[in-house]
Amino acid sequence: MKDKRNILSKEVAAKKIERMALEVAENLSGDNTPLVLIGIKPHGMVIAEKTGALLKPYISGGIKIISVSFDKEDPREIILSEEIDFNGKNILLIDDVCNSGKTLLYALKPLLGFYPKRIQTMVLIERMHKLFPVKTDYVGSSLATTLQDFIYVEAEGDEITGAFILM
Repeated sequence: MKDKRNILSKEVAAKKIERMALEVAENLSGDNTPLVLIGIKPHGMVIAEKTGALLKPYISGGIKIISVSFDKEDPREIILSEEIDFNGKNILLIDDVCNSGKTLLYALKPLLGFYPKRIQTMVLIERMHKLFPVKTDYVGSSLATTLQDFIYVEAEGDEITGAFILM
């Protein structure tokens, strides 16, 4: 039996998402370019919806929220919830946990045929086991873990309810 250790409560997760949203708003201040939030299903989408609601008062160019989904073990087919033109737009790719960078890298694949103004990434929890050249721009929490540890983010409806680590 693995040990379960809580690392984020619902309240702390909400504060981290709010802080990251304010960082995004600050970095995009004065930029009237439309912003597209792409949430990686399932939990990245919950974070994207929450972030979009928090950003609404600050983003003058408009916000579009879509999702991306794929089999993380065999990421050959990457499906966007909506086909849109990413040319000239600000893109924010959002996931719950970044471990190796593989998920974020494959989620970028549908954008390769476009010329967005900028692409940034946001994760609630970042681990320190990068195997792929992906940098996270907005991080809720950074954790030093072993490769054997597993981080799980819990969500109910449109809320992140917490996160724990299985050791």
